[in-house]
Amino acid sequence: MAASAQSHDMLQIAAVAADAKGGEDLVALDVSGPLPLVDVFLLVTGRSERNVAAIADEIEDRLLEAGHKRLRREGRQESRWVLLDFGDLVVHVFHEQERVYYGLERLWKDCPVIPIELPAAAATE
Repeated sequence: MAASAQSHDMLQIAAVAADAKGGEDLVALDVSGPLPLVDVFLLVTGRSERNVAAIADEIEDRLLEAGHKRLRREGRQESRWVLLDFGDLVVHVFHEQERVYYGLERLWKDCPVIPIELPAAAATE
């Protein structure tokens, strides 16, 4: 089973929001095969705790504005690894060190990568 169109729409909103706040190394994984309740993981890196929090807040705000309901948020207080669960889309915003340490790309390496398209102006900055 492949990720739904709604999941792709949510991914696009989240990716643009992450990019707007300086999120780096964005990777989207289609986890709909092994995880029946989730379609997409979006992994994002922030350079500091403050940057991680800003990225997570922006993603959350933009998805809420678009009418998507947040089911769960974890890690916001420490802002080393913030998890935003929007049902079909789960966003992991990591501090650089946590991203390397936990290596989710390695754990989910068998899942297809979903291409992320960012606006041209953002991609060239």
